[in-house]
Amino acid sequence: MPSSPRTGPLALIAAAAIGAAAGLLVQFLLSNRGRPPAVPPLSLPITLVLIGAVLVALGIRLRRTVRAGKRPVNPFQAVRLLAVARAGQLVGAILGGGGAGLVLSLLGRSVPAPVASWLPMVLMFGGGAVLVACALIAEHLCRIPPGDDDADTAGDPGAADPDPDAHPA
Repeated sequence: MPSSPRTGPLALIAAAAIGAAAGLLVQFLLSNRGRPPAVPPLSLPITLVLIGAVLVALGIRLRRTVRAGKRPVNPFQAVRLLAVARAGQLVGAILGGGGAGLVLSLLGRSVPAPVASWLPMVLMFGGGAVLVACALIAEHLCRIPPGDDDADTAGDPGAADPDPDAHPA
């Protein structure tokens, strides 16, 4: 079974651009209506960092289990971790881009915004970046290392199917 391709940087850049556009749009709509800027809660970047830490911890645990080889690895658990890592990359890129868009909208103002307004936005950008980095690490840890079995079966075409009588031609 061929290994699945890694998440490309173009997808993450596109997700970050979509998040930034959404953040700018929200701030411009609020500004046009005379409302204060949207300020994300401080719990959002903390949650993003915690999710990233859990992803890395689960990835390390999976990698240690694979390398030890003492007990079998549940393939469904490994695939779920890989799926969550890829989703974490996209969510981190979108939310980090959204935080960047929120900050960019404040930079164009003639009167500087107070720290209580822009600090959560910068932290949201940083939390998204940390989540993307942790999810990339977790995705890397989910990779199957090349084993000795691959080298043994590569040269012997009959070794790929250990019981040729089980599958009638």
